[in-house]
Amino acid sequence: MDERTFDRSGQHASVVGLGTWQLGADWGDVDDKEALAVLEAAAEAGVTFFDTADVYGDGRSEQTIAAFLSGRPDLHVLVATKMGRRVDQIPENYVLDNFRAWNDRSRRNLGVDRIDLVQLHCPPTPVYSTDEVFDALDTLVEEERVAAYGVSVETCAEALTAIARPNVASVQIILNPFRMKPLREVLPAAREAGVGIIARVPLASGLLSGKYTRDTVFPENDHRTYNRHGESFDVGETFSGVDYVTGVEAAAEFSALAPEGYTPAQLALRWIIDQPGVTTVIPGARSPEQARANAAAARLPELSGRTLSAIRDLYDRRIKDQVESRW
Repeated sequence: MDERTFDRSGQHASVVGLGTWQLGADWGDVDDKEALAVLEAAAEAGVTFFDTADVYGDGRSEQTIAAFLSGRPDLHVLVATKMGRRVDQIPENYVLDNFRAWNDRSRRNLGVDRIDLVQLHCPPTPVYSTDEVFDALDTLVEEERVAAYGVSVETCAEALTAIARPNVASVQIILNPFRMKPLREVLPAAREAGVGIIARVPLASGLLSGKYTRDTVFPENDHRTYNRHGESFDVGETFSGVDYVTGVEAAAEFSALAPEGYTPAQLALRWIIDQPGVTTVIPGARSPEQARANAAAARLPELSGRTLSAIRDLYDRRIKDQVESRW
């Protein structure tokens, strides 16, 4: 699989990575055997970028990745984790002592002395404008606790603030055919600055797979049930902030746009891969079959101008007014 570069850190990632939130929690149950099988399938398909967080299953996702990689010393995978969501979300918690403690825990979970890439996990907005926060992150690099650092953001404004920081290697942001606002300013700014873009929630929590109907029922421990209206965290993380009924209807239209040989999910992933400035896209997978199908999107042809125009028209008609003013 093709790889792209995080210019500021010199690190490389496959254009399709693997998001591992679902291997920890919040997407129903995935047992340890199945989780390891997903990682195996992704690696065999050429995926060289795993994204996780200390809060996914309270460390289970990090530990599962460590267990998988421990038996494969010759396998090169860039592992990115995130920190900051295990405490009250107030700016005062984003200080060096806490960063060291969180980093120590993640390094233990991952079984490494130095983490490849650590990201602030959608912190409060003022954090992005606080010099001391980035001084503390620089200290983690100087202490060789992390090789590089980045941020995960909710809004385009937060992304632009982070990109202006000289040592931010990556920005992780929601980007998909139902969330196009980052195309206007964030991706061009990142390209100019040499900041990598990690595109998350690429399938709008599965909506863009075209598999759901109005009557689909998700498990109680699935965020698509308990966070549908933002009850537990930012609603933009669930279905990209699109109300479910609108999302299902728009997803049916989107599915009809898939060229021959593409699944709807692969169409969404290929659309993201084709956007200038994207370094890697990180779909999750609950089965080896899903992991392989996601990775296969990297080998599909670039989308035609006609298909791109049709996707844009769908977004403008059905989605834009719901999401652009908020994120």
